[in-house]
Amino acid sequence: MTTRTDHPTLDDLRAEALAAGRRPRRHGSWYVTEHMVRAMRAYGWTIVVGAIGQPIMYLLGLAIGLAALIQVPLVSHGQEVAYLPFVAPALLVTAAIAVASEEMTYPVMAGFKWRRYFYGFTASPLSSPQIANGVIAGATARMIVAVVAYYLFVWLLPFGAVPTPATGWLAIFAGVAAGLAFGIPLMAYAGSIEDDKGQFALVQRFLFMPMFLFSGTFYPLETLPGWLQWIGWISPLWHGAELGRTATFGADLGPGMIVLHIAYLLALAAVGYLWGRRVFTERLAK
Repeated sequence: MTTRTDHPTLDDLRAEALAAGRRPRRHGSWYVTEHMVRAMRAYGWTIVVGAIGQPIMYLLGLAIGLAALIQVPLVSHGQEVAYLPFVAPALLVTAAIAVASEEMTYPVMAGFKWRRYFYGFTASPLSSPQIANGVIAGATARMIVAVVAYYLFVWLLPFGAVPTPATGWLAIFAGVAAGLAFGIPLMAYAGSIEDDKGQFALVQRFLFMPMFLFSGTFYPLETLPGWLQWIGWISPLWHGAELGRTATFGADLGPGMIVLHIAYLLALAAVGYLWGRRVFTERLAK
């Protein structure tokens, strides 16, 4: 008897490889998202303490402690509002932006330079845009967890932090939108950096902190001098906080301003996304 062995041809092997690559090409962004989310487990307590604990400490120390000394209500857009409901939505947005400033900086640098796992991804059927998508989706997942937990905390407070809970939950979307508007351009910038020379520390000191202090977080933006108000106008924190205030206590912005706030946040995210896709594609092609 003779045994016949069929050897696959080159065309057969090529067809098999293409078939094996179809699924990761179809779901590649979600594979990268899974990797980013699993990596967060290594610093899970940091996520809880940093993203949720810090805004809550501000809320307890300033919004509640200071609010006990402020007897006169604030006037925002011609509407009187207690201090705590005014500050709470802004701190919710701050929590999302703080997450974005963490997840869109050092993890991106690690993927390109320190651990270089982005290059490992490109050795598979995953494309560079899918890697960028996965980084954004992973950061968004962490933002959602932080913002939802924060909203539940302020909603359950017995101090009336959310006067209109029927629409107050929409502040969650405002926070995530502001976080993406700040984080996606930051991701593109982080991807363009070849070496860490303290750029991210400068972002925290000269972008995040001025935005936090001068974007109408603790007082209406119009109370600032005119030469400082522009910081709030270009800040995603102010735009997100205004939307959050509309949701939580019905701040009277008007339909035109609501559309303007949403359009500005979407425009920042879209420009950052196009820039980020280009940066990832060019750098991973080297």
